[in-house]
Amino acid sequence: MSSMTRREFMAVSAGSLLITSASDSMGRSSNQEKPWYATMRRCGQINFNETDPLTMNPDAWMDYWASLKVNAVLLNGGGIVAFYPTQVPYHHRSEFLGSRDLFGDMVAAARRRGLRVVARMDCNYAYQEALEAHPEWFERNRDGSPRPEPECPWLFKTCMFSTYFTDQMPAIYREINQRYSPDGFFTNGWPSTGPLGVCYCPACQKIYRDETGGVPPEMTDARSPIYRKYYEIYMDRVVQIWKLWDGIAKEKNPESVYVGNLGGGIYTTKDIKRLSEVAAWFNADHQGRSGNSPIWICAQQGRVAQSVMNGRTITNVIGAYSNSQPLWRHTSKPAAEATLWMAQVTASGMVPWYHWLGGSPQDQRWRETGRVFYDWLAANEPHFRNRRSLANLAVLYPQSAIAFYQTQGARERRLNGEVIDPGEFLQGLYHALLEGRFLFDFIHQEGLTPETLRPYRALLIPNAAYLRERECEAIRHYVASGGSLLATFETSRYNEWGERREDFGLTDLFGVHVAGEVVGPHWNSYMHIDRPHAVLKDFAGTTLLPGPEFRVKVNPLNAESLYLSVVPSYPAFPPEMVYPRIRHTQEPAAVFRQLGNARVVYFPGDIARTSWRSGNPDLSRLLINSVRWLLDSQLPVSVQGEGMMELFAWETEPGYALHVLNYTNPHMTKPFVREFYPIGPLHVELKMPGGEHISSAKALRLGRELRFTQGAGRVNFELPTVRDYEVVALSL
Repeated sequence: MSSMTRREFMAVSAGSLLITSASDSMGRSSNQEKPWYATMRRCGQINFNETDPLTMNPDAWMDYWASLKVNAVLLNGGGIVAFYPTQVPYHHRSEFLGSRDLFGDMVAAARRRGLRVVARMDCNYAYQEALEAHPEWFERNRDGSPRPEPECPWLFKTCMFSTYFTDQMPAIYREINQRYSPDGFFTNGWPSTGPLGVCYCPACQKIYRDETGGVPPEMTDARSPIYRKYYEIYMDRVVQIWKLWDGIAKEKNPESVYVGNLGGGIYTTKDIKRLSEVAAWFNADHQGRSGNSPIWICAQQGRVAQSVMNGRTITNVIGAYSNSQPLWRHTSKPAAEATLWMAQVTASGMVPWYHWLGGSPQDQRWRETGRVFYDWLAANEPHFRNRRSLANLAVLYPQSAIAFYQTQGARERRLNGEVIDPGEFLQGLYHALLEGRFLFDFIHQEGLTPETLRPYRALLIPNAAYLRERECEAIRHYVASGGSLLATFETSRYNEWGERREDFGLTDLFGVHVAGEVVGPHWNSYMHIDRPHAVLKDFAGTTLLPGPEFRVKVNPLNAESLYLSVVPSYPAFPPEMVYPRIRHTQEPAAVFRQLGNARVVYFPGDIARTSWRSGNPDLSRLLINSVRWLLDSQLPVSVQGEGMMELFAWETEPGYALHVLNYTNPHMTKPFVREFYPIGPLHVELKMPGGEHISSAKALRLGRELRFTQGAGRVNFELPTVRDYEVVALSL
């Protein structure tokens, strides 16, 4: 088999590629019934290792998964290692397989218990014998050497542009399909949502030469015309392979499905909006957290996936093991951490996918953690069948900025010499929204349409520096229709690839023009309160607020329009030198505007990022007050009481459900949560859509009916306590 260029691949016949449309990939039958995975609410995975055929007990494992009442299990089929007696050349059988068919035994055990089976595959590496027989299958370094796996140097990285993906993997899929008829296929690690790789194999070099005009930069560089061409070529190839594999999955069973490995939380480089157009099922391989990650990044993952999937199936993998830094694959993470991760999956509308590695675990503590949570889910399943979100606040998910902002082909991104993390612009806003207890949804920037924005009273844009013109136009249309807007820092300063505009793309909404370069990084800068405004009402006792680390220099405003002005940075050391050289300017630190029925708040500074990095409550309060002003106190849910929490509210099949995630914990921003610190009582007022009346309110975790009052289109009740997570089910 020879390697193919992208053009040759695209020229292959439709019959060979078995390309299906996005609607076909939904797997809907002719009578318009939902595919099986659209009604799935719980799934699990056991990842085999090569020695597992020696000792693994299929019935014991499937008894465990059946005890969790899962709808589907994921089991290793092949790719790197075959766990069945494969006949496909160069498909490496487990050296411990002997005469056994471990995959077949596990499939049979699952089906005896009425469980669906998805074959877990790995297309990313193959053995030395395959490299020797088919050198064209593998990625190469600049010097032509193959790329070994760092920890397992006997495995070598396969190339997505080679026939390994169009011939070898399809041959393996077809063999498994014919022998076992799985309900779907899943690939570990591919395509992912992370940065693009650059390969130097002959096939890739030909693509670079013929289609990009040069070799793409190895690090993300949106300013490079070659990188931009390669990005489109790369995404084309991912979509084509996805469609090919989904078509093969359906050859024997039209209800089968191919599932790619996505995730990444807010950090995505590959175009997830485009991937969602071919993905019938979005699986987020977002298994846990490490470093200084806040606990809510799992719920964030749910919001990112919801922003592109429009109600279709989303799963999230929950690692039962200690996926920290350092990493321990064979010991359990604390039950509290795993439980709160599963709770976030569920609250954000995803389906939990519980995961363990190795068929003979010595650490069994994770088992009961999963069983307890899954039992509770199964007992209350109707209340987790969501129809729509009740949020009236939208947050723009600015994928272009997170992927490309300040990329110049280097590992670190720098703004005026300062290393920056573009996710922090969003993280700071997110944190403020949790503190303010707002209901909100993410909208992917490429999903900005009048239809997607119509349910929302306000749109919040955290430094979406890179926006397409059509996205700017959609935002203008939204504001003209009465929708309110908050934006920060360099929003709309560039197009989607980082080409600078002469002015903000949304300057007509912001009410100011760019008047210079980005100023900063500066500490000890301030914002001066010049005039009263509703956003500034909580700052009695001071006329000076902390200023952002960076700001876009904008034109001065007259005194009637100036509420919050810039006080430029001055020395913070030594104490004798700490005094302002310029005490007052006409440069706005914030712009507050009323445009017909719409309200607009624009902060020229990176207020959200500075809030996140500093933890300064004044900056968070500015953001919270701005959002409240935009919403004009029109809150779908109000929750009063102490504690840090995240809220979701859904219309469900029986009625409505309010989800409350308790983040009040010393380990909220560093793993692992070890125990819970209950909060409550909480006083809740929920605005009923259409003024509907409910018949009951039940706290599902407490297992207790709640007293409630209703009138004037609202329901009021007291939630006595929330230990880890609570769901209040309101039945009509």
